[in-house]
Amino acid sequence: MKLRVRINRQTSRVELLGEDPSLKELIDHIKENVLCSHGLSAESEFSVSLNGSELLSDAGQTLSSCGIVSGDLISVILPESVAAGADHAENQREEQNQQNAAMASNQPSSSGGGGGGGGGGGGGGGGTAALTESEETPDMLNCEPSASSWEPMLCSEAEDGEAPLALELLYHLAQVTSPSEAVVVAGNRLMLETGFVPQCVCCVCVPGCELNTSEMPAGWRSAGGVYKLQYTHPLCDRSLVTVVTVCMGPVLVINAVLKVNQTVETVRKLCLNPASYVTDEWPGDAAAAAFKDLKKLSRIFKDQLAYPLIAAARAAMALPVAFGLAALPPELLLRVLRLLDVTSVVRLSSVCRHFNVATADSTLWRHLFRRDFTDSDPNRPRDTDWKELYKRFYKIRYDLRRARHHSLPPFHRHPRDIFQPAPLHPPLPGIIGGEYDQRPNLPHGLFPRPRHDPIGPHRDHDRRPVTDSRRFRPIGGRPADVRRGFI
Repeated sequence: MKLRVRINRQTSRVELLGEDPSLKELIDHIKENVLCSHGLSAESEFSVSLNGSELLSDAGQTLSSCGIVSGDLISVILPESVAAGADHAENQREEQNQQNAAMASNQPSSSGGGGGGGGGGGGGGGGTAALTESEETPDMLNCEPSASSWEPMLCSEAEDGEAPLALELLYHLAQVTSPSEAVVVAGNRLMLETGFVPQCVCCVCVPGCELNTSEMPAGWRSAGGVYKLQYTHPLCDRSLVTVVTVCMGPVLVINAVLKVNQTVETVRKLCLNPASYVTDEWPGDAAAAAFKDLKKLSRIFKDQLAYPLIAAARAAMALPVAFGLAALPPELLLRVLRLLDVTSVVRLSSVCRHFNVATADSTLWRHLFRRDFTDSDPNRPRDTDWKELYKRFYKIRYDLRRARHHSLPPFHRHPRDIFQPAPLHPPLPGIIGGEYDQRPNLPHGLFPRPRHDPIGPHRDHDRRPVTDSRRFRPIGGRPADVRRGFI
């Protein structure tokens, strides 16, 4: 297991043998090999920590049980007295190294002075180079690696408070005067990261006028908050991208126009809020302090502007796709498709002809069939149409699930049980507050008139008025023609 051990802001690399070393082995290795390289005694007291705050106690557990994996950074925490002594010894060692370097630089000049003349001076110069190399090479070979200082190379790798060196140089030379200009500078760097080559704005008609990528092109900003940049791309010959950025209040509107053979092919638009990506410290020269959330800015800018421009340019020139899922070779594309569900595979097949051919592969459907269903016949012939087999099994499973979902248990009801409400299919229309609402337990057809005829005398089945005073009255002595809904 390979680990990094940090003592007094200096990092050393250690390697522990064995598949699962213990915490005690790590502590012993630090005592025997690491402390002495930092000018500390092997008997010095110290504690180890994984994240600098929680101490790890040696209770016989292994490193993996403590959550330590290969490549982690182990912090060695020293007492204040021991840490102060180590800092003092480190300062003395640095001063001694500086003195040795000064003596080494002065010694060749005095030895070369005895040569006399121009030839003697040249010989002294050769002696200087040889002596310096002979003195510094052993120290460079024997020294321990210093503290690992990882810095981002791309904007997508930068955390808050960090910025790539290329963006730092570009931001320093641009001399921005507003947060909008800071976003334009970052957008120019993102275009360069995707392979675009900046072009001079003043000489549009001259092809191949490339500029220095470490500085903004001349004339990139104009009065009124309008910024203009032009690019070409090596994957898209005879194409020109013009990016015009306009300040619209708090929003920065970026319009990118793609021209292929002097013909406008596509226009892309992106709206950004500079306050979301620029801090209050933008007036300085440090891009790391001026920007925040560079990862999000890089993702949005490249996904919505840079990459679509490249794809549109290559499509306009009838060139093959240079990146994305369609650029993968067939074997890698099949490895991706086998991880998708069948719905995604079917939808992907309708995107283009290339994906339609790739998703029709027999081995892909064989894998999907055996993944989603239990194959009752493992010895199927080689010429089996696995896609049609999958469709047949999928339809059977779908019909079974649908039938199970729509089938309801039977409704058992005693024919004389009038106190249990019977289901009404379809529900009867009527008056709110009528007889059916007052007595929902009564069976249908008990009342001598339809529910939807509230006005007029009761009629029998032959549509004649009912005059029999002995007609049925509901339970409770209340007459059947009560119109409580109209009171």
